[in-house]
This record gives sequence, C-alpha cells and structure tokens, in this order.
Amino acid sequence: METVEVVKQFNSGQTSEVAKKIKSIGRLLFTGEGSSRIFPAKNAISKAHAWGMDLDVITEGSSQAMSYDLSKFAIFCASNSGRTKEVISLSKRLAEKGNENLFALTANTGTILEDTCNETFVLKCGWEKAVAATKSVIEQALFYESILWNILNIKNKIENCGLSGKIKQSLTLPIEKSIINDAVRAPIIYFSGCNDGVAEELTLKTNEITRKKSDFLEGTYAVHGIEEVLDKDDIVFLVDPIVEEIEKFQKVLVDGVGLRVVAIASRETPFTTIRVPDAGEMNPYLFLCAGWNLLVEIGLAAGINLDKPKRARKVGNEWTV
Repeated sequence: METVEVVKQFNSGQTSEVAKKIKSIGRLLFTGEGSSRIFPAKNAISKAHAWGMDLDVITEGSSQAMSYDLSKFAIFCASNSGRTKEVISLSKRLAEKGNENLFALTANTGTILEDTCNETFVLKCGWEKAVAATKSVIEQALFYESILWNILNIKNKIENCGLSGKIKQSLTLPIEKSIINDAVRAPIIYFSGCNDGVAEELTLKTNEITRKKSDFLEGTYAVHGIEEVLDKDDIVFLVDPIVEEIEKFQKVLVDGVGLRVVAIASRETPFTTIRVPDAGEMNPYLFLCAGWNLLVEIGLAAGINLDKPKRARKVGNEWTV
C-alpha cells in the first residue's frame, strides 16, 4: 500500500540531466537481477519501441551482459541493496575498462555499487521490509520510464492519468472467491502476457508470495505446444489479452485442456476478468498491482505466512569481499 504514496510523490524531473546524457550516447542497457530488472527494464523497453524512439534500449542479466561489448552503451545497474554480486561484478569490470557512463539505482546510500559507478540515484521509497519487492519495483519502473519521458519532452504522465489513485483501486479491488480457491488448488499458476515485464514479474511474485510453482508464458506461447503438458487443475492468468488471440486461447486452453482462464485487464473479456481502472499507457502498473492483490489473497487463503519464507532472501546473491 506504500506504493500509492511513492507514485504520488514521484519526481520525473530527477532524470532530466541523465536523460540528456543517454540521448547523446544513443544506447542504453538496463541490468540487474530479479525484480530490479524484469518489470522496470522491460516496461521501459516496451514503451520505447511503442513510441518509435531512436534510442537503442536493451536489458540483460548482469552475468550474461559480461560477455557483451558495452563500450558504446550507457548502463543502469539496479540493486536495491547495492550489494548484488552479479551487478557489482559487471560494474567493476566495466569501470576497469574505462566506461564512464555507469549509473547505479539503489535504495541505499554508501554501497559497494555506488563506489563502482559514475553516478548513483537513490530511490525515495525506502527499504523493502518484505522479501517480495513491490514498492521499489514501481519506483524503479517510473524512474526508467521518466528517462524516456524527458528525452521525448513528455510532461505530467502520472498526474494526467491519476495513476496513484488507480493503483490504490487495483490494490484493493475485491477478487472473486472462486478465483482464489481455484488458484490455491492449482498445481501450477501460469501468467501469460506480453513481454513488458508484468506477467513475468507476477510469475516470480507467485513463488515468493504464494510459495506455489509458476511459469511465464510469453505472448501466445500458451497455445504453441505447452498445452500438451497443461493440466485441467492448473490456472492461467492472461494479462491484458490480445483481442485477436482470445478465441484461440478459449479453444486451446478452456475447450481443449479444460482449465480455468482468468484475465487481468482494464476491459471486460470473455473470461472471468479482474478488471482494473483504465490508465491508458500506464495500465501495466495497474495490472502488476492487481496481480499483487491477487497473490496476497491466494497466499492468505493457503495459510501462508507471507513474512517468513523458508529459503528466499532479501539479497539473493550478495557480494562478499
């Protein structure tokens, strides 16, 4: 719920200067691990492509990015703790190679990551108290997207669509009891959607919040072979389903496999729909928040202690000296 105030207080002007640098460089890599990369980076990349920007924007996990020639890229290294091993290893190597366009995005000051980058930006949301990162994911995504806004001279994106209020609605909207019950019983929870980070991030959150197995089915992957191993007791959540593909999903998943399909969307669909308010291009933030709402309800119904995971850690792979 702290996300609502984080969005309300977000200052898009903080990226105006770094946006100028990135525009002049023309190439940008967003790197990080887990929730610090999936939605923040992929949301920005999706927007950059939709808006036809000349900027070459990519994302990759830090370990794989080690094998790339990044000499012509500006790099944003995201780590809430500032202690993530993979991110620090990459930033150290790039610094040694003389890359002067290394930027850090953290929730802490005085970190190892800050020492290896040329400029550090600190999130205003504060430290995440739960293992499952939430409010920081939204602020990171807004931060990255605001770089694009400043390059394109887009103003008042958050205020114009009333994003903070609509996020509150998405976090608190009632979820149909039958959806919760079916998800608790399901052996695997699937999230299907575009490669904009929402469905993929919710797949990770399913593990952290509900302790259930999950999988991300990108695009129309759900109807291109995986139906062979889907079970009628599984459940698929379609995030903002593509209108032209709805009939195919119905035929393959519902009529064919016999499993339940639930949509998360800002409009009604032929499936049971968890409907969020409409915020236009900012809808992905609402889909993500509605997904958190859903997963918390599933976790509580399953009797999970959401605050005490057995194995998950705040810093998944910490840098040690």
